Amino acid sequence: MLSDIVGDLLCPVCGADLAERDRALRCDAGHAFDIARQGYVNLLPGDARPGTADTPEMARSRDAFLGAGHFDPLMRMLAERVREAVGAEPAAGSHVLDAGAGTGHYLAAVLDRTPGMSGIALDLSKHALRRAARIHPRIGAVAWDVWRHLPLRDGSAAAVLNVFAPRNGPEFRRVLAQGGALIVVTPTAQHLHTLIGPLGLLSVDERKPERIGTALGADFDLEARERHDMEMSLSRAEVETLVGMGPSAWHVPAEILRERLSALPEPVRVPASFSLSVFRPRGRESS
Repeated sequence: MLSDIVGDLLCPVCGADLAERDRALRCDAGHAFDIARQGYVNLLPGDARPGTADTPEMARSRDAFLGAGHFDPLMRMLAERVREAVGAEPAAGSHVLDAGAGTGHYLAAVLDRTPGMSGIALDLSKHALRRAARIHPRIGAVAWDVWRHLPLRDGSAAAVLNVFAPRNGPEFRRVLAQGGALIVVTPTAQHLHTLIGPLGLLSVDERKPERIGTALGADFDLEARERHDMEMSLSRAEVETLVGMGPSAWHVPAEILRERLSALPEPVRVPASFSLSVFRPRGRESS
């Protein structure tokens, strides 16, 4: 809930503290941000553009596919790494920030393993946040662009998650608490590779994890990296949902995707491959 995290949110206009009053977050300078009936708050300025934020269709696909449990092994691995990073008994009132949280499934899985913590779900898509705000009782959902200065106090997050989302290294470092960790999940070149040719999907650069490490290198040191591979047995409809929740949804029209899918045998054997990297802020001692 927003009440769990509002103490660490800051007014994006003037940087003052925010408080929840009359179905809005307000600062003493008079800036107010309405809380949507679905439970999230939009802190974005009026000139913000949705860009490649999840559309209603993408949010529905993401909710359906992740809700069906197809990526549960990844979620369990992510939750375990966060638990290891923050310790068995995290400080009372500490937060996990999910930067680019989408529908909140990954953050919810993490909070299930860290019962003393609350979660901050940041995303640009209000369609995804409507679901994130309701998926777990300890999630506070906030509409925000990860590329902007984050509306959070310095050192307010015990851990930052970044799962298939944009990365803002300087801001992630600023909001991480002493001893905190940034955990980044990216696809490897083998992710969905059997579908790339037949369906015309976007491919993944083989050196993506290394490039991310280089991009974050000014602010973070790589502590550990591991890879997880699995194979899914999916119906054509489930493959359509999988493609519909990712970046290829912007490039392959639905009717063309269905036509290409009709040529595939059913069930479809689909590889999933992820790289999980744990980073620590440079110049700080981990606890």
